[in-house]
Amino acid sequence: MDFSQLDFATLLPFIGAGFAAQIVDGALGMAFGVICNTLLVAVIGLPPARASANVHIVETFTTAISGISHFVSGNIDKGLFLRLLIPGFVGGVTGAYLLTNIDGDLVKPFVLGYLICIGIYLLVRGILYPPQVQKPKVVEPLGLIGGFLDAMGGGGWGPIVTSNLLVQGVEPRKVVGTVNSVEFFLTLTVSAAFIVNLGLKDFAVATVGLLIGGVMAAPFGAIMAKRIPTKVLLILVGTVLTITSVYGFIRAVLL
Repeated sequence: MDFSQLDFATLLPFIGAGFAAQIVDGALGMAFGVICNTLLVAVIGLPPARASANVHIVETFTTAISGISHFVSGNIDKGLFLRLLIPGFVGGVTGAYLLTNIDGDLVKPFVLGYLICIGIYLLVRGILYPPQVQKPKVVEPLGLIGGFLDAMGGGGWGPIVTSNLLVQGVEPRKVVGTVNSVEFFLTLTVSAAFIVNLGLKDFAVATVGLLIGGVMAAPFGAIMAKRIPTKVLLILVGTVLTITSVYGFIRAVLL
């Protein structure tokens, strides 16, 4: 890593982006990877694989602080945490192992199309139907699929797991807190795989800025998740998921 390039003026835009992305992710349980990957690929011009590796390394730190913050705020469902942990770990390891053999871009449009439908459903549900808290029936498969897609495509854990648990009627703040906490173990696993294969020599200036901003913002997201009303949280999740998925779908199909 070349620290000679690290000056405040260079880091500031990325600190701001990391801060904003983590505020959204900490409050809604998704979007950090989407926002940061978009910035690194579309603005900085990094190759998608390198951008994904850098974002996962950053997320190891941000999710650790976010998870602790959610624990302190009482946003974690211990039973749900344990049900997601092992499947998420298995899915992440499998996805990282197969990354060099299967092109994740082939399935990406289908996944994003599915997430667009889920986002619209959550948005309508939040606006028209007061949510009723229920216990989730399908958990382990979500952890497995979410972990696998996250490793394969550089993102997907939050959108897949958070959105589906909300559809099943789980209390939003518990979903956000629990999913964010499990994500630490997932990103740690995936980051280790990337480091083994890619090394740390290209740990870019942009990523250092994202790391600083993300770490600074992590505690605030947990507080917001606890204080935002359930109805508003559902609408926000549906809106963010729909917008980011539509953008990703268009890029995956047309570019």
